[in-house]
Amino acid sequence: MSNNRFTALDVFRGLTVCFMIIVNTPGTYDTVYAPLLHASWNGFTPTDLVFPSFLFAVGNAMSFTAPKWEHEPNKKVVLKILKRTSIIFLLGYLMHWFPFVQHTENGFAFAPISETRIFGVLQRIALCYGITALLLHFFKPKATVIISIILLCLYWIILLAFGGDDPFNVDTNASNLLDKFLLGEKHLYTEDGVLYDPEGIFGTLPSIANVVAGYVVGSYIQKNGKTFESLTKLLFTGIALASIAYCINFYFPVNKKLWTSSFVLLTVGLDCIIIAAIIYVIDFLNKTKWTYFFEVFGRNPLFIYLLAELCVTILNFIQVSSDTSLYDWIYKNIFSHIGAYFGSFLFAFTYMLLCWSIGYFLDKKRIYIKV
Repeated sequence: MSNNRFTALDVFRGLTVCFMIIVNTPGTYDTVYAPLLHASWNGFTPTDLVFPSFLFAVGNAMSFTAPKWEHEPNKKVVLKILKRTSIIFLLGYLMHWFPFVQHTENGFAFAPISETRIFGVLQRIALCYGITALLLHFFKPKATVIISIILLCLYWIILLAFGGDDPFNVDTNASNLLDKFLLGEKHLYTEDGVLYDPEGIFGTLPSIANVVAGYVVGSYIQKNGKTFESLTKLLFTGIALASIAYCINFYFPVNKKLWTSSFVLLTVGLDCIIIAAIIYVIDFLNKTKWTYFFEVFGRNPLFIYLLAELCVTILNFIQVSSDTSLYDWIYKNIFSHIGAYFGSFLFAFTYMLLCWSIGYFLDKKRIYIKV
């Protein structure tokens, strides 16, 4: 039972990492299939489910480890949580700064820290993990759930109260104003000339609920076992949460970049449905021949994600000519001939398989890199 439970978790994490690599590495963003793009602002696409699913998986994994902390001294537990949080956050920051130099007309120049993005995917994972872990340890699960619900409501209220006439505007929303004030514009993410960080400070508050939800689901499955009754309740909970998100979308739009409370409800609902489906296929239908591919990703998720991002950075940094990176050269000279959209997708799919092969090697050597 324990092994199967971990198999389902590894597969869920593996699916998330696999899809994350594919959506992050198209041959060119000019020709990408619509489902593989994030919603431009309000709205939802399958790609928008990737990051919250990773947070949900973090909570799932925490449901196995957190109970062990009850028998350890508080100081030891806190230090362990803060250490892991700090390392993951630092890795995310260094990933943005890497390779620490940039191209200039006079050759290489040191990339200034003053213009390096501070927050990002790994940084949000670190903060959500750290805050949730501390809440679970000191306030226990029931109180942690209540706190996460309060945070979702508080986030909604603050956005409405301090967002002016249009609280969900990309420029004037409360989250963006706070990030600009605390971090400065040079430390924020910019896309298509729009200055907005989708992983900023304020948006971290509602994303904690995704981790808490993952913990609750993991604990529920462990406590109640994998029965038709438990999976049915999990399935209907997912449907109910997604339905509530749809209803409040008219008042509080689903928005991944703002990480709105309706977005949290929708993604948690979908993740409940997906993990219930995975457990059903693996444990009730006993169909497991397909699982190993995703288990490879799921057993070294953080390392493979970091490796994938760093290698892309290197490919984009290496210049084949004055205006063409090695990344672009590979796409234009190999994959673009297959077709604009399919070639771009095949580039991402091939890159994902290369990352998988490294994960496969690590798994065969029983090397599992954890922070």
